[in-house]
Amino acid sequence: MDKNTKQKIGFNLKEIIVVIVITALITSLTTGIIVYNQNKLTKNLTYQDLNQDTALKEFLAVYANLIDQYYENVDKTAMLESAIGAMFNYLGEDYSTYMSKEETDALAEKLEGEYKGIGIEISKQDNTIVNFIEGGAAKESGLQVGDKITHVNGKEITNTNEVTELIKNTKTGENIKITVLRGEETLEFTMENKKIFYPNVNSEMKEEHIGYLQISTFSNNLKEQVQMALNKLEPNDLHTLILDLRNNTGGYLSAAKEVASLFLEKGKVIYSLEEKNETKTFKDETDEKRDYKIIIVMNEGSASASEVLIAALKESYGAKTVGTLSYGKGKVQQTHTLEDGSMVKYTSAKWLTPNGTCIDEVGITPDYEIENTNIGIDEQLNKALELARE
Repeated sequence: MDKNTKQKIGFNLKEIIVVIVITALITSLTTGIIVYNQNKLTKNLTYQDLNQDTALKEFLAVYANLIDQYYENVDKTAMLESAIGAMFNYLGEDYSTYMSKEETDALAEKLEGEYKGIGIEISKQDNTIVNFIEGGAAKESGLQVGDKITHVNGKEITNTNEVTELIKNTKTGENIKITVLRGEETLEFTMENKKIFYPNVNSEMKEEHIGYLQISTFSNNLKEQVQMALNKLEPNDLHTLILDLRNNTGGYLSAAKEVASLFLEKGKVIYSLEEKNETKTFKDETDEKRDYKIIIVMNEGSASASEVLIAALKESYGAKTVGTLSYGKGKVQQTHTLEDGSMVKYTSAKWLTPNGTCIDEVGITPDYEIENTNIGIDEQLNKALELARE
């Protein structure tokens, strides 16, 4: 190897300095990005932003004075909870609120579509069993509606929350001993604590070629439940599906999107979100679709995610609607869970129908306005069946 070749392979001092400077710049930028992301509180705010917030500094000064100088001891947790509640009261909006840990847990169970338990519903007044939930061990244990729960695993019960907490604190698969008072007799029953599937879907064939699907809540696993129901209905030469969303107050927006995607053609608009600084449009991204007729039954109790699905199927699928004006909740909430398990829920956007309409405080008007005026006669469902037969 000659001298010229050696010079080409080596680095001179100038080149080494350039490499060091570039490496330092890249390291500095990368470190800056990491530190910035670690300090981000939300998409647009960091701790440094709040450190420069004059209003927050005043709040912290008042907080510090009360903690340090108030003449009595202050419960800091309770005071901050009151402050959080006051912030949401200032917003003056029903959908933005503070929820306690108990309320948060109950909502989470409902929306997850499953929970850990024995499958009973209890009266808050006297701890008596009022109903059994399918899939729970209680229904087959010998317990009866009207039994008053007095002890769980030997611990005396004074309120419904104690029953719930004791069951939650028992691991899945372990046995729970329930002591009840039935009339004058004290009885004990042992059953397994296990995961129970919330049945959010009810389906059946109403007539030849006409299927019926009722959705009660837009839970996390709703798509799977609807898919299973359709798999049972569609082999019956389904020509029309009646979708009942009456008194369904909503749930996860993502669940409404997933269910709509079972029916819509790929590329069809499901909804748009109008946020503070931008509007995003969400379309069906799946290859799955249906082409049979859909008739939706709705009423004033159909709200939020229900209205998202109604609008998507009405405007992007061509579904017909029967019933009364829907509730009119056109806002979307985000949640933030606090360290103690409580949660704050706040409005982050308005949602728009595929045609770009905001239905907030307006609702969706059905194609066929029908009210149930006669007790014992479901006139709305009867109208849907009439349309299905045509």
